[in-house]
Amino acid sequence: MTSAAAPPDQRRRPALLVAAALKWVDRRPEVDALSGAVAHDPRWYGASDADRAALEWALRLGEAWGAEVVAVTAGPVAAEAVLREALAVGADRVLRVDLAEGAPSVQVAAALAVVLRGASAVCCGDWSLDRGSGAVPAYLADRLGAAQALGLVALEPTAAGVIEGDRRLDGGRRERLRVTAPLVVSVEGASARLRRAGLAATLAAARCEVAVVAGPPARATDPAPPAHTAPFRPRPRVRPGPDPELSALRRVRALLGDPGERIAAELHTLDPEPAADLLLDRLATWGYR
Repeated sequence: MTSAAAPPDQRRRPALLVAAALKWVDRRPEVDALSGAVAHDPRWYGASDADRAALEWALRLGEAWGAEVVAVTAGPVAAEAVLREALAVGADRVLRVDLAEGAPSVQVAAALAVVLRGASAVCCGDWSLDRGSGAVPAYLADRLGAAQALGLVALEPTAAGVIEGDRRLDGGRRERLRVTAPLVVSVEGASARLRRAGLAATLAAARCEVAVVAGPPARATDPAPPAHTAPFRPRPRVRPGPDPELSALRRVRALLGDPGERIAAELHTLDPEPAADLLLDRLATWGYR
């Protein structure tokens, strides 16, 4: 007498879980050369080359460790396109965290961390095409309390839950890392090419229903993305203007300094404290407060 197979939700899953964190992004945005306005076309949305490489590495780790592979994304309903591609190439499960498009990196990491608790390895792209900060993998590792190896150009699973990876350094050198699960890695887009999906698998993935969970609300402590960034500029020094009763030439000379009144170079041999007092006194004389 043979026993019936257990329902899918009761079957024993592998002890290790490998996740690929994917981002749905415009791969070919159009930027107006005059106004700087960015135009988006839904036809060009999808996963970046770095995220596709991360998915390939997640599949390879799953094969090497005998682990379950899940692909996750945080975004709107349209972001399910990248998850269906992951299903077509071999991911065991997919999951979307409902989150508004353009959410800050710290909020994306918080949303992904909720559903990735217990993952042995999380593979991410090293940077996204829209923001390009590469901050999500680091935020995610912090939220999960996992080891992190960012910006890898190659991975090699050496044992169950252990990987060795190469990171690019200046001068053509490489850094060799050995990381033990739980771990979060980010990879460059050229590190791997995503395998091709068969037609039958692509059609089946298009009909699959994607599991969705609600994203966490934004916390008051989450920093908002800066509206504008620019190089640091010190505050201008306030100096009194020249006497308005002077002629224009004398006012200009007062602003620029009369060459005849410039202080000649001086040499002082002093102990540290008197030397510091002298420097502060001269700086104050020259207008530095």
